[in-house]
This record gives sequence, C-alpha cells and structure tokens, in this order.
Amino acid sequence: MSLITGAACKATLDLNHRRYTYYSLPEAARHLGTELSLLPKSLKILLESLLRFHDEKTVTQNDINALVSWLSGGHAGREIAWRPTRVLMQDFTGVPAVVDLAVMRETVSRLGGQARQVNPLSNVDLVIDHSVMVDHFGDNHAFEQNVALEMTRNHERYTFLRWGQQAFDHFRVVPPGTGICHQVNLEYLGKTVWSEQNDDGEWYAFPDSLVGTDSHTTMINGLGILGWGVGGIEAEAAMLGQPVSMLIPDVVGFELQGQLSEGITATDLVLTVTQMLRKHGVVGKFVEFYGDGLSELPLADRATIANMAPEYGATCGYFPVDDVTLDYLRLTGRDEEQVALVEQYTKAQGLWREAGDEPRFTSTLHLNLSDVEPSLAGPKRPQDRVALKDVPDVFKQACELSVNQSTSTDTLPEVTFNGDTFTLEDGAVVIAAITSCTNTSNPSVMVAAGLLAKNAVEKGLQRAPWVKASLAPGSKVVTDYLQSAGLMPWLEKLGFNLVGYGCTTCIGNSGPLPQPIEEGIKASDLTVGAVLSGNRNFEGRIHPLVRTNWLASPPLVVAYALAGNMNCNLHHDPLGYGQDGKPVYLKDIWPSSEQITAAVSAVTSHLFRQEYAEVFTGTDAWRAITVAGSETYPWQADSTYIRRPPFFDNMQKAPAPSEPVVNARILAVLGDSVTTDHISPAGNIKPDSPAGLYLQQHGVQPEEFNSYGSRRGNHEVMMRGTFANIRIRNEMVPGTEGGITRHLPDNKTLPIYDAAMAYQAEGIPLVVVAGKEYGSGSSRDWAAKGPMLLGVKVVIAESFERIHRSNLIGMGVLPLEFPEGETRTSLAITGEELISIEDASQIAPGSTVNVTFARDGKQQVVACRCRIDTSNEHEYYRNGGILHYVIRNMALDV
Repeated sequence: MSLITGAACKATLDLNHRRYTYYSLPEAARHLGTELSLLPKSLKILLESLLRFHDEKTVTQNDINALVSWLSGGHAGREIAWRPTRVLMQDFTGVPAVVDLAVMRETVSRLGGQARQVNPLSNVDLVIDHSVMVDHFGDNHAFEQNVALEMTRNHERYTFLRWGQQAFDHFRVVPPGTGICHQVNLEYLGKTVWSEQNDDGEWYAFPDSLVGTDSHTTMINGLGILGWGVGGIEAEAAMLGQPVSMLIPDVVGFELQGQLSEGITATDLVLTVTQMLRKHGVVGKFVEFYGDGLSELPLADRATIANMAPEYGATCGYFPVDDVTLDYLRLTGRDEEQVALVEQYTKAQGLWREAGDEPRFTSTLHLNLSDVEPSLAGPKRPQDRVALKDVPDVFKQACELSVNQSTSTDTLPEVTFNGDTFTLEDGAVVIAAITSCTNTSNPSVMVAAGLLAKNAVEKGLQRAPWVKASLAPGSKVVTDYLQSAGLMPWLEKLGFNLVGYGCTTCIGNSGPLPQPIEEGIKASDLTVGAVLSGNRNFEGRIHPLVRTNWLASPPLVVAYALAGNMNCNLHHDPLGYGQDGKPVYLKDIWPSSEQITAAVSAVTSHLFRQEYAEVFTGTDAWRAITVAGSETYPWQADSTYIRRPPFFDNMQKAPAPSEPVVNARILAVLGDSVTTDHISPAGNIKPDSPAGLYLQQHGVQPEEFNSYGSRRGNHEVMMRGTFANIRIRNEMVPGTEGGITRHLPDNKTLPIYDAAMAYQAEGIPLVVVAGKEYGSGSSRDWAAKGPMLLGVKVVIAESFERIHRSNLIGMGVLPLEFPEGETRTSLAITGEELISIEDASQIAPGSTVNVTFARDGKQQVVACRCRIDTSNEHEYYRNGGILHYVIRNMALDV
C-alpha cells in the first residue's frame, strides 16, 4: 500500500457560497491504490477520522493500512485511536464526571501544574433527565409537583452543575424538565455532518460523531451519526483531548427486507432484532443495517433499533444516511443549509445509502419485516423476547422460579385504594409506564397509544384500579403533538397523565406505589408485574417490590393497564367489558395504520423549532440557582450529595510499580448476566442498608434518601451501595438475595460493604468471580469505581460486556477471563479460596495470567486471559487508571 498523508487527500465542497474542506475517502483510496466502496459505512467514518488526525504519533500509516485491509477478511484486530467530535452526558453519570474533573484540578495544582489545564477540549452537552421521580401521578398537577420535588431534592447537585457550567469551557447543560438526552440529541443536537471554522478562517466538514456516558447513546446511529456509550471516566478522558482507544471492530451486517405487517410496531421489531443479535453474538462489534427494507423504515423506527444496541450487546447499531434521514432532519427543524451539507457530503464520501448497497461484512443476518409478530420482553432481560400470546405461560414459569411461593387464593389481600376495594393477585400489573427515549421518540407508537386509549374509553373500559400509570416523554414535542392530535385527554382519562420529561420508570425512578398496594404485595409476598415502554427490565431495577418487568410498545402498555394482570392473554382474552356489558378484546380497540398515519400528521417541524428554541433556558427555579465563580470547587463538609472523592489522594507524579496479588479473598461469587444494576443500583436506597444507615447518621431521613443514581457525587454512599441490589445472588451465601457475603476465615455473614471494610482493615486484597456477560447493561462507571474503593483488585469472569471491561481498567481493576471450558462451576469455586497472581508485573494486552487458587492445603493454577486489550489500556492500568494517566500526560507533561 502507498504512503498517504491527510493533506494528500483533502478535497473541497462548495455549498451556498461557502467552501468546505474535507478529507476525501475517494481521494484516499486513489492514493492508497485500493477500492473502498465495499467498506462498511460505519468503518468509513472511522477511516475519515484516522485521515484527519494522521500525525504518526496517535495515528500512523499502519493504522490506516489496517483499516483498509479489513476488507480482505472482515477483521483487523488492530488498536486505533479514534477522536469523536463531541461528548454527551446525562446527570446521573455527568455529576460524578464533573466531580472527577473538579478533584483533578486540585490534584494537578497540588502536583505543580495549572488547574485550568483540566478543561474540556471538545464540545460537551449534559442533559438533566435522570433525576425526576414519579411521586405524583394520575392527575393534571403531577408534572408540576414532580418537578418541584426534583428541584428541592437535587438542589445541591444542580448548584454543582451550574458551577461546572461556568467553570469549564465547551460545557453546556440542558436543564431539568426538558427531555431525555438521547431524544434531545436525535431531535436537536445531532448534525450528521459537522462543520467548524479553523483559526485561519477555513471551514472544514466531517462526520458528526460522539461518545456518551450513557449506554443508549447508540440511539444517534439511527441518524447516520456514529456514537456509543462509554464509562464516565473514559468520556472524561475524551473531552480532555485523549483519543478513544479501540480495536478495529468486526462489523455484522443485518439485512432488512419487506415491510412491517398491519398492527406491528417498531417495539415488536426491535425486540425481535435484539433477540436475533444476542443469539448471534455481537459483543464488541459494530452492527450495520442494510437492505432495501430500510426504505420502508421511518427514521424513528431506526432510532428505536439503534437505541437498544446495548441490549443486543453491540458497540453500536448503525443506519446509513439516505432520503429518510434528510426528511427527518427537515421535520425536526434543522435548516436547509445543514440538510444540503449532509446530502452533498455523504454522497461525496460514499456514506450515502444507494438502493442495492451491500457492503462486505464479517458476518450477516437477515430479517423479513413481515415476519415480525407482536411481542414483549421479560421477565428480567431485554433479549428475552416473548410472543404476546405466550406471555401468561412465561409469567407462570417466572413465578415458579421466584424466591417466593405463589400465594393461594384464600390468602389474597383485599385492598382499598381511591374508593375502590379489590383483591390483589399474583400477576397484577402495578406499574404501566409510557417512558424512555426508546419509544417516546417514535410518533407512530405514541399516537397508537393515544388512539388505543381513545378507543378504549369510548368502549367504556377503565384502567385497573391497582395500576400506577404514567406518561414521561423524552421531549416536550411529544405532548405538543399528542395535544394537537386530540389524543392527550384520552390518555389522561386512563391515568396516563404527564409526570415529567425524563427517564423516570425506565431508570428505576418509578417512585413509591400507593401504600395500600405496597402493603398488599408484602402481606402475601405476591409476584407482580411492571409493563413499560423502556429498554431495561433488569431484576430490582424498576421497583423493589416488582419481581417481573416487561418491555412493551406504548399501546401495549395501555392495554396491560386495562387488563391489569400478566395472566391475561391479550391474544384472545378480553381486556374488560364495555358499557353494553359485552367483552372488549385488544383487536377491537387496536388502531389501524390509516388512523395512525392520519394522527402522525400532527407532528410538524414548527413544534420542534418552537420547543428547542429555548432548550438551554430552563425554569425560573433553574435560572434562580446562582454560584460563585471559581476555578476549583468549594467542597461542603456537610454535603451528602457532593463529596471530594479519594481517587487521587496518594497520587504521585510517577506511577508506582505493579504489585503482585497475594492471598486475596473472594468478595463474591456471581452467576451469568450480572448487570451494572446488580453491581451498582440506581434506584431505591433501603433504610437498613449500609448506604441507608450512613445517610441517617448524617441527618437524612428515609423519605429524603432520593436514589442511588442521584447520590453518585458522594463516594461514601456509592461504596456502601456497591453490590447492594436487592436481587443480586452471591453464591457464597446460597439461597439468599441481596448484597451479603461471608467474611473469612471467621465465616461471618455480613453486608458486602462491611466485609470489604473488614478486609481493608486487615490489609487483604479482594477478588470478584463471575460467569458470562459480566457487567452488561448501563455504562455505569460506579460499577467499577465502587468495587475499586472496596478493595477489589481483580475480577475473573467467563466474559465481560464491553463498557464495563473498559471501566474496570479505567479504575485500575484487572479484568481476567477464565480459559475456554473452565468456569467457576467446573473449578468448584466456593469463595473460600485464597487467590494469588505472582506475575502481575508481566501483565500485557491479551497475555496469559497464571492465577493460583488455594484451598484446604491444595493449589490449582488457572491460565486466565488478560482482558486488557490494547496498549493504551495497559498504560491506563499501569498508571492506576485512565484519569491518573491523563493528569500525568496532559496536565503534568510527565
């Protein structure tokens, strides 16, 4: 291959009296003497970045050659340094990120550098969307009441973010009550093609791209923008100018043909796609969608599929740019000059999807859209798709596997609430939530929910009285078009009143159930259900008393609120009885495609322009928050929300040599599919938990606890909340749920936090042992920060999810994988073993690490695989973490 420089492949594009310079992929192909037309379009975006930043330091000729050579076998396996255009954050992950930046400034100053050197170099947008809770529901005052509570509860956090807004450059905050970050990104922030003017006045055009501190950042791939979720610590490094270190990914092509049948929603489609891709195996890979079926797929449907990439395990699910993309940009109020730039640039670069396009892929899957059937996912994993007709049977199986025993009918509780008296049963749907960016960004399913509600009310149906219903869209545009279409009043008649513009139930902020309902569930230990239009349904996430959680389209959420029980087979059982006393079935009230299309006409570009005109303004309460300008943050000693973390307390200018792990104890032995929710929950804080006791000792009453997610700026709470999920099962303590373990050798059963503190006092390092897919779910940096602060040095698992593996390395925790064929079960690991890694100084990317398990006087050496995958990651680990590396190499120039 010929040598190439970035300058050699520059080209220009003239548009509306402005000339844009860009790094031309066709010119690069000509210089390299190769053909790039069959390269997946997602990889073309990576290649453009390599050309733009080609400097023989972070990006070399060999990096470019490796990406071009990917075409020969659909695999490269080389590490590259990728620089995204911008960073997206939400407040649960954004607050601890800004806390880290604040303490990094102090550390740099202490070690002789300038505090201002810790400052974002790329554009950062933080959208406050994770903090609103559904305390009030079912009336037209719920939104104002919930927002008022949110502002009161989170005043310290929001004051801190206002400080960050004025302290850091290139850092914008979208205030609370505006929308969900991914929907705001899709509808407003994303440009598809970015343009900037350099110091010489020259305009450059290049692909919009990003990383985000939320795993569902992938939603933006539906708009032809390459982006994915990373841990907060990796995002902090990216915004401070560090490239994202990654292996050139395999790319799985997913062909879509045909079109969806009558009555089938984008939610049904995405649950089918998720199941197929999980079965195929796409962890650490890109998925790129192609095929002529894309022409039949609205952009909102594409965004729904792209949103759930974390659920199918891929780094991203990418949709190329075409006429559908341009139509959506116009609909959402982007100006015509931007739309024209997107069209001309992507066509010039070979990023535009032409009919019949079929790039070369590592592997492929195929789906005819007409084969998709109505579906839910549950009871505890997004990839567990269940056909609508099979839901009652799957629910019964979940009951049989549940820790509780199904309650006999003679012990069922009688409950009185809001003037209604009823019997609460196993299977009762106690939460029905239209929530989450995944579906509320999609007008077709939202108006379908409104139309179904209208048809139901007109038939005389009512919501079951034990159902807590809520509507929490991802942007204000949604309520605008529901009002314009005349559908909002019908949703409200069924209790789906607006409760907030935020993640709410999907993130675990479902709020308390009415007290009589909670007491009824507890009294008979019932297995009840939640149905939500979200993307996550992990154990213990939605509500601590709800054991089964089901993902469904918005109209099915409404239908289950009417039926009131998971045992109702919506395929053939009546939802209820109409005013005429006759049974009403789902098919009787399901809206037709023609009705949905007519209602969607209420969605206009005017609504988007109107709502996003003041997206950064916020409410009077938000604007009233004032902070004193300062380079470093004035920590408050009595704060229970924002505390100075200890990550850099003992940091020196040079990293300490690696030390061997000798006679470490096992803190927990965990099974398969342990999620970041299991490791670091986002929802309720139990009063008798270590975190709850800490807060009460500091004067916080249980009703003021808020959530773990809102407390992520306080390491004391988060340490105590690590492994505190009420549904986590530690195999060291069989037959139990919750964050407990055995302290050895005295064999005392303790909360995991208390045991970890005892081991720290004894100077004993810790190890966690787990099964497959360890760390799936959210891009939650506290799932790595928490174990590190507890003293965990190593995690040994059968496999890791991508983001969590990266987060562990970013916090200086070593991820190791059991060799093929070996598991905690085959090795008969009980948790009583002592673990040693003598050759820690020899650890290298992809190396074999000998781990010694000692018990009862016997030793067994297991050759584990080091899951530090790249040389950059090795440097982060050697420095004690990625932020330590950034401080030494950027701010201190070591």
